[in-house]
Amino acid sequence: MIKKILIANRGEIALRLWRACMEAEIPCVIAFSEADRDSLPVRLAKEKICIGPASSLESYLNIPAILSALEVTGCDAIHPGYGFLSENPSFAEICEDSGITFIGPTAENIRLMGDKVSARRNAAKAGVPILPGTLTPIKNKEEVIRLAKKIGFPVILKAAGGGGGKGIRVVREPKDLIPNFEACQGEALAAFDNPELYLEKFIERPRHVEVQILADLYGNVVALGERDCSLQRRHQKLIEEAPSSIVSPKMRARLSLYARRLARHINYRSVGTMEFLVDDQLNVYFMEMNTRVQVEHPVTEEVTGVDIIKEQLRIANGEKLSLSQKEVCMKGAAIECRINAEDPTQNFKPSPGLIKNVCFPSGPGIRFDTHICPGYSVPPFYDSLIGKLIAKGKDRKEALSRLRRALMELKIDGIKTTIPLYRKLLDHAGFLSGKYYVGMIESYLEKEPILME
Repeated sequence: MIKKILIANRGEIALRLWRACMEAEIPCVIAFSEADRDSLPVRLAKEKICIGPASSLESYLNIPAILSALEVTGCDAIHPGYGFLSENPSFAEICEDSGITFIGPTAENIRLMGDKVSARRNAAKAGVPILPGTLTPIKNKEEVIRLAKKIGFPVILKAAGGGGGKGIRVVREPKDLIPNFEACQGEALAAFDNPELYLEKFIERPRHVEVQILADLYGNVVALGERDCSLQRRHQKLIEEAPSSIVSPKMRARLSLYARRLARHINYRSVGTMEFLVDDQLNVYFMEMNTRVQVEHPVTEEVTGVDIIKEQLRIANGEKLSLSQKEVCMKGAAIECRINAEDPTQNFKPSPGLIKNVCFPSGPGIRFDTHICPGYSVPPFYDSLIGKLIAKGKDRKEALSRLRRALMELKIDGIKTTIPLYRKLLDHAGFLSGKYYVGMIESYLEKEPILME
């Protein structure tokens, strides 16, 4: 049984994990950097420990410092949240070897699915459809030319060890292949210390649909339905919703079958997300797996009533899932906006700084997951996410109406945020109709500049 958890992350996810631990009555410790000393999760935590300076390399990615924090605080488990060390198989293995419970999948799970080429191979072996493309890393320029001709343009180059929208290039013409191949290799090496790339057929205007799964140590795998994450900017998700407007009950059953089949194939445990691309003919293709809790997990929680973090804690504690597949039921609709400290009028330039005042929305169907408060300074060292605004309704129309109202109530003074972007996007005809796609936001922003209020 887990006795005490070290929360080795920051921001809104650290606060979300702290709340889950409090409700589960499991003692926990917040690990923080010097830059986060005054953050809300640190303020609220009964026990906390500084793990280093502001730089993530010296704090949240500093494995020796985190191991020392585990020892000093007497924690026998660690929750890495998302980002940072959450998908680092070496760190998960160190925890396993040290008798520390890593609240997440096994190191082997992360290795199998963290490498995108390996993930494609496993999906193919499990009978899950994948896009035409490579099942091994591309060796050289000659091979990429041969493969691109065989698959047919347009194609997309992706970093094998990638994530977060980095190391991705779309190539539409043969003449652009080698320059993009070299540039993508450089990006992958700089971002992931791994220059390996793979190639896929590029789908024009796809939908990005993902399935949330839970898997315990006893072979029970449950799919909690789908989320639509198609509204992105530069491969970074901005708006997510559940259920997807294009997914029928029959298609949902098929997606869930694929997700559960692949999870069983790799003997997965913990929470995770299978991501799929859907073309205009509603053909489904596995894209990748995230072996951690997702930023957008609240929308699934809102429509299923399942506390995903608590289920993750149960799994790590050696308990069985609290529900079966037959008990999963999606009710109503939920939509989430990621609120970032960025200026949409200045090409989304980061906007760190002092938050002078805030007015958080409330009322029926509204949830705002955030770590900010008046007097808090958003540091310039990390991801710009400062909150997630979620609206739930009996259907999509009501969820949209509540989200629109909540965006009117939400005020954050002192920094620039992406709130004005969402106020405009919610009135976009494509979004309102549910007929949107990956790439729509870029096309929209080219024609409609965002004006600050």
